[in-house]
Amino acid sequence: MDLFAIREYCLSKPFSKEDLPFDEDTLVFKVFGRMFALLDISSNPLWINLKANPEDVVELCERFDFIRPGYHMNKKYWITVEIVNEICDAFLFELIDNSYLEVTKKLPKYQREIINKAIENGNFK
Repeated sequence: MDLFAIREYCLSKPFSKEDLPFDEDTLVFKVFGRMFALLDISSNPLWINLKANPEDVVELCERFDFIRPGYHMNKKYWITVEIVNEICDAFLFELIDNSYLEVTKKLPKYQREIINKAIENGNFK
């Protein structure tokens, strides 16, 4: 998995935007202004911070060597995933999907309704 595939997938999420608010190396993906992914574009191997359910954070960190508590984030809610050969694309995309869902479920109701309506109509961005 490369940087461009991860970026494209994150931007495929409804109403997602990218930004570089911290520095020129940390690409941040947001939905309605709330972060759901942070991608270090200068690291080798790449790594990405993703939001997760607190119960899942502990389990994921215990099960996988390439997943750690979130680097520079609240370790109760965030994980850092090192993009290594052992991780398959489908699993990484599932982690990104879960992060996006964790963030959108905390959005105000009217914003969740906007997302849901756009998904139903197949019209978003």
